[in-house]
Amino acid sequence: MARVVVSVMPKTEILDPQGQAIERALPRLGFEGVAEVRQGKRFELEVDDSVDDATLAKIAESLLANTVIEDWTVTRLDGDA
Repeated sequence: MARVVVSVMPKTEILDPQGQAIERALPRLGFEGVAEVRQGKRFELEVDDSVDDATLAKIAESLLANTVIEDWTVTRLDGDA
């Protein structure tokens, strides 16, 4: 078994109102120095060793991300993570 993380983020040209709301709230809460916030999604999958990168890409593209407005990455975590 392997643990896989799929990270999904809005494409840079897409407005991110949730990230902007967080960005505006930080100074009000006393946190300074943050220039930009983008909010995304993280999916953790436990997969058999037989699941290859091409299959993971299909999962990300067809189910986890809206590829019109989001980019995604797949990261395989090592056994210690």
